[in-house]
Amino acid sequence: MKNLILSMLLMGATFVNAQDRYSKGMEKAFELWQNQKMVEASNLFERIATAEPDKWLPYYYVSQINTIISFGEKNEEKLSKQLEKAKEFIDVAKAISPNNPEILIQEALINTAWIAFDGATYGMTLSQKNAQLYQKAMELAPNNPRVILSKAEWDMGSAKYFGKDTTPYCKDVERALELFATFKSETPFYPTWGEERAKEVLANCGK
Repeated sequence: MKNLILSMLLMGATFVNAQDRYSKGMEKAFELWQNQKMVEASNLFERIATAEPDKWLPYYYVSQINTIISFGEKNEEKLSKQLEKAKEFIDVAKAISPNNPEILIQEALINTAWIAFDGATYGMTLSQKNAQLYQKAMELAPNNPRVILSKAEWDMGSAKYFGKDTTPYCKDVERALELFATFKSETPFYPTWGEERAKEVLANCGK
């Protein structure tokens, strides 16, 4: 009995230490990201993902960073490597956490980076995929402000492309901004981005 209790205590201590390492690693990765050390942050998130194969968030952030740095990239070889890595990691995240609206948005963002690089090549096929991704995300999480904002921005971009008025989507951005004030997740390191972007979009809405 004594040995059993000791074993349980040791297992508990090991779990706590593992969680502590995970938390400290994630905090360090975010610190690097905040200091604009994008490659270093991505590499650390990747190491955490390798050590924590059952957690979707490190994979998500590797994908997100590699996507963000791809916008504006002119070198096709470099862009391809970054976006292929982003897709590889978001696919793993999706396998860990299926039907996750945050992951669907990130997947759509990868497609958007390809479209921004070469709309003539990727516009038609990936635009249709994005419409489906945003629709599914809305069905899964109609009150997630990032989902509402991302879909609204996508709809605005599509409207501009076809010479249509973007004003109807301003109300969606307003709603997203309202929801940012109250949206909470109990999952540590859950995505929180979007509020500042919503303010920027709303400030220029309908102009």
